[in-house]
Amino acid sequence: MAPKVLVVLTSNDRIESANAPTGWYLPEFAHPWDVLSSKGVEVVTASPKGGKAPLDPSSVEMFKADESSASFLKSQTALWEKTEPISSFLGKTSEFAGLFFPGGHGPMFDLAVDKESIALINEFVAANKPVGAVCHGPAVFVNVTLPGGRHLLTGKEVTGFSNAEEEAVGLTKHVPFSLEDRIKEAGAIYKKAPELWAPYVLVADDGKLITGQNPGSSKAVGEAFAKALGL
Repeated sequence: MAPKVLVVLTSNDRIESANAPTGWYLPEFAHPWDVLSSKGVEVVTASPKGGKAPLDPSSVEMFKADESSASFLKSQTALWEKTEPISSFLGKTSEFAGLFFPGGHGPMFDLAVDKESIALINEFVAANKPVGAVCHGPAVFVNVTLPGGRHLLTGKEVTGFSNAEEEAVGLTKHVPFSLEDRIKEAGAIYKKAPELWAPYVLVADDGKLITGQNPGSSKAVGEAFAKALGL
């Protein structure tokens, strides 16, 4: 029987202060999906509100020449247009091999503080199953406290969209918090690539916590996640 992975997408579609659309970022789902689907993994999707999870239109434009993203956009629309609410997956961790969060600025606004998302992450961690995220996706971990009171990220090597990259895209003043700073505040050992936009992936917690820094890290994150699944 094919292993199943639960992918959680944002339901947030706007950055109000910037008067700009947002959502999840195309290559950050497309590339991991390519890797996982090629290994026979079935992907199931969730979002806080259920239904259509907003795709950041800027990522469609930015990655229109990217073969993986273009193919995914054309052939897999049901994955993000027909998500189930996160709440419907609580208590069902045994049905899945792992949990994954694509980025985009959207997760900074909803998933980072979503109580059901935090509960879901706790369930997968307790079950010793891999959890992964890329770019702004690691925002989902910054408020996760484990049952014993310890922060999920404490003492672990973690990456995510850097302050320098946020500055480069001009959204430092429009995000609810600095992801790099908040990862550090959670007690993690934050690391990043020496150059902006370079692929960078960290695997911590005995292979059970996988994070990628930016859109360019998406394929490598997918590969690290597949390895964590034993594929």
